[in-house]
Amino acid sequence: MWPREELLKPIWYAFTALDLDHRGKVSKSQLKVLSHNLCTVMQIPHDPVALEEHFKADDQGPLSNDGYMPYLNKFILDKVREDFNVVEFNKMCWILCYKKNICTKGLLIKDDDAFKVWCIFNFLSEDKYPLVIVSEEIEYFLRKLVDTMGSEWSEDKFADYKLQLQAKRNCLTVWEFIEVMGMGYFSKGMNRQTLSLGINEVFQELILDVLKQGYLLKKGHKRKNWTERWFILKPNSLSYFVNEDLVDEKGKIYLEQNCCVESLPDKDGKKCIFIIKCTDKTYEIIASDKKTKQEWIQAIQTCIQSLRLGLLSPHREARLRRRELRQRQHAEEDQLVEKMRQLQAANEKKQRQLEAMREKMEEATAKAALEELRRKRTQVDLQDRYRLDLEREKMVRQQMEEQVAQKSSELEQYFQRVQELENMYHRLEEALDDERQAKQDEEAMRKLQARLLEEEATKRAELEQIHLQQQRVLSQTESEKQELVAEQLAKERELQKAILQLEKLEHERQGAVEQYEVRKLERAANKTKTWKDKVARHEGLVHLIHPGHKAPQRITNWGPASFTDIELEMRKKSWQESKNQRKETET
Repeated sequence: MWPREELLKPIWYAFTALDLDHRGKVSKSQLKVLSHNLCTVMQIPHDPVALEEHFKADDQGPLSNDGYMPYLNKFILDKVREDFNVVEFNKMCWILCYKKNICTKGLLIKDDDAFKVWCIFNFLSEDKYPLVIVSEEIEYFLRKLVDTMGSEWSEDKFADYKLQLQAKRNCLTVWEFIEVMGMGYFSKGMNRQTLSLGINEVFQELILDVLKQGYLLKKGHKRKNWTERWFILKPNSLSYFVNEDLVDEKGKIYLEQNCCVESLPDKDGKKCIFIIKCTDKTYEIIASDKKTKQEWIQAIQTCIQSLRLGLLSPHREARLRRRELRQRQHAEEDQLVEKMRQLQAANEKKQRQLEAMREKMEEATAKAALEELRRKRTQVDLQDRYRLDLEREKMVRQQMEEQVAQKSSELEQYFQRVQELENMYHRLEEALDDERQAKQDEEAMRKLQARLLEEEATKRAELEQIHLQQQRVLSQTESEKQELVAEQLAKERELQKAILQLEKLEHERQGAVEQYEVRKLERAANKTKTWKDKVARHEGLVHLIHPGHKAPQRITNWGPASFTDIELEMRKKSWQESKNQRKETET
């Protein structure tokens, strides 16, 4: 998961590049566009109503950065997933801000290299706004860039540049940093392609977490053939592509805490073989030489060990250690300055104290001489004053003795009065107890009466409730009785109708039986007559009687039917009509 501090830095540049009104605030429409773009590149489902709901109290007015940060944290940064494309995210923020702050036409680096320098600045800058990069991080980046380009690091040149930085608060903004890289102050003698390759390699290491990359031979899992692949090692994975263009990714090996990497002896004419063992698969890889093999094994073991210890990527750990070192140095410098200030303040205080003590000693000496003179003068006055005080004390003592005698007699009278008042108080207490007992008895009697009244009211309510229930039961019984009588009458009417209908059906059945007998006799007579005619017609010749076609005969509950299907349908129709007429007459 990407740290929130690293995601906020590009967003801060994108936000500060938005147009401001005369009050220095950003309109809501611009924030909608920014939020939609952030959700798109970070693969977060965008809620178009959330921004309106968040700022519904300020529907028409502009919004400040303080008002947008809670929305950004709640609806975007809290939903960030690890699998989004961080390069596309940085690219979007870069496009929004760079044209308003810098022109790259006069620089030695292209726009894409400037974008990568911008990303590296955001990674190395301090977590304070506005964002700046300190001289220690500038030196770290330049050393890594020079080492990547295969050049030598010039300590004297950077020392001179560091003196120039001290006039600028010992730090640079991102646009100043891009100008320094584009002016070629530290890359003199290098062509643009070499500088671009160096920036790209540092970008891949710091921003894309690429710890190592190169061509290796990998053994296939199905065909068991050896194929050359371009491998890229990251803190938690090892990806391999068809070539270094990184277009066609053939697979990815996820490194976990239980993974391990081991060197294998040479076999089948293959040398420099090592194996990566994971939970579900094992990968055999061949390096170009022993040095490359050892470097890859060491790099992969370092990644696995970092995963087991729960550490960040190596360059993030290094950045954290550098920041901690700077913080300790700043703290030590602050403590040293504070101690110097305290020592200087203490020294000045001591000087002031010594001067004050000298002045006090001179004043004390003058005061002592003056006090001695005053003491001699006042000693005589005190003696006279003491004599007068003794005489006055004698007179006061006599007056006090007289007053004590008078107060003693008044005290005896006061004690007698107190005794009388105590006796009266006891009598009043007894009377008060009697009155309190009488009130308690009266209160108990009143409560008893109230309880009896409540019980009587409760019983009366119960009796009224019982009376009402009896009345409801009686009314319900009466209505049920009426319903039963009506139902009985309806059933009797239906029974009478059924009896009449049954009698009619019986009458019809008897008529049908009689008709069947008559027709049976008629058919028998007709058959006999027909036979006689045939015999007479053929002059006595006798022919065999063959069975003829006979239609299926209807069978009823009482045997073969005495009428045809057409007659049966006519009878059903007449019976239905008579039934409908009876219903109409009854209604």
